[in-house]
Amino acid sequence: MAEDFDVIVIGSGPGGYVTAIRSAQLGFKTAIVEREALGGVCLNWGCIPTKALLRSGDVYEQLGHLGDFGLSAENRAYDFGKVIARSRKVAGQLNAGVGFLMKKHRIEVIEGTARLEKGAPAPKVVVALKAGGERAVQARHVILATGARARTFPEIGLEPDGERVWTYREALVPKSAPKALIVVGSGAIGIEFASFFRALGSEVTVIEMLPRILPVEDEEVSAAAHKAFERRGIRFRVPANVKKLTRSKAGVAVEIEAGGKAETLQGEVAIVAVGIVGNVEALGLEALGVKIERTHVVTDETGATGVAGLYAIGDVTGPPWLAHKASHDGVHCIEHIAGLKPTGLHAPIPGCTYSNPQVASVGLTEAQAKAKGIEVKVGRFPFRANGKAIAAGETDGFVKTVFDAGTGALIGAHMIGAEVTEMIQGFALAMTLEATEAELQATVFPHPTMSEAMHEAALDAYGRVLHI
Repeated sequence: MAEDFDVIVIGSGPGGYVTAIRSAQLGFKTAIVEREALGGVCLNWGCIPTKALLRSGDVYEQLGHLGDFGLSAENRAYDFGKVIARSRKVAGQLNAGVGFLMKKHRIEVIEGTARLEKGAPAPKVVVALKAGGERAVQARHVILATGARARTFPEIGLEPDGERVWTYREALVPKSAPKALIVVGSGAIGIEFASFFRALGSEVTVIEMLPRILPVEDEEVSAAAHKAFERRGIRFRVPANVKKLTRSKAGVAVEIEAGGKAETLQGEVAIVAVGIVGNVEALGLEALGVKIERTHVVTDETGATGVAGLYAIGDVTGPPWLAHKASHDGVHCIEHIAGLKPTGLHAPIPGCTYSNPQVASVGLTEAQAKAKGIEVKVGRFPFRANGKAIAAGETDGFVKTVFDAGTGALIGAHMIGAEVTEMIQGFALAMTLEATEAELQATVFPHPTMSEAMHEAALDAYGRVLHI
């Protein structure tokens, strides 16, 4: 029996739809299966709408500091419904954009929920269609891009109900900003929502079980972020373990243990942001013999699962759970299928937290490098010594660089401050090109820009810093 398609992609998030586009570019007859909305969680319920909310929060917060710039405005206020509506409009616009891209590349979109059954040369895809009924389709290659979702803990009350306990999804469409918010988890998702709601005036408390917030970041950045967020009025309980969450008509009570002492925190709403679970259920993976570890599909570096014709990419395969990593995975996977030799399989993956201040990093932290036995040279440069930052009133934060002392290679970069999420790609590019301190020090950075702090941090690692 002839195949219906060359490639079927299951899931249309940043991994899935990018993979489908690249597949079509390579000449494959391609279909994509989506059970909810094109663009997946990132575009509809994650990356994009949260940034729209954060932008509204940042603008509102900045209005409170107009006097610092010799300006004034009266009656600062916000319409929460319009703030939420704007974020949904942004998501809707991009959702439509993905639909246009599917049509442009002649990718067939099959709306429904997929499951896999044994077949050849790849598993058969059976779709329970949104419109009703089923459709079975066959391809030479099937790529799973089903993503992941928030981990919940119903046994201690950390389970969303849409009213008193939210995950990121419920937090994107509330009817009003809570007066008192408790955020469980201080990773990027938890910190971003804490930052947004604090900007609108909510009392915010963040609980983290590990010894420091943003635990995947460099320790110096983590400490600086903690202090910066506290200055904005965000409270922290670190380290602390959540024992139980209890709901009531008035709000939530979260019982924690911190420093050996029991404490109960009161809030109107709690957000659960304490981990990720891969979307592997009801796909038929176990029957096919697909290996799954800790709710994530196990693959090799090409995305192959070990089952003939079946691949997996993005969040469903494990950390880092990042949209750009999923897209990167997908392009490599389909190019491998096409017989190409994709480059950059192990390119460094930057991570960003879009809070106020922002946090961005790529590569190894100083502690990770030392743990690997690498002798390092470390450079730092504060934004308070950067002309553009001073002029913009954005002097909080710094840039930190980590070099291999033996080879001079840049192996890590860590930043906290205004718009550092827009600057980290410079270091990512340098690492991808295997730049050493010599190339970075010789690069001409435009003046005045905040990016000059990147140059100074590279100089500082070798005792050549100019403006301190």
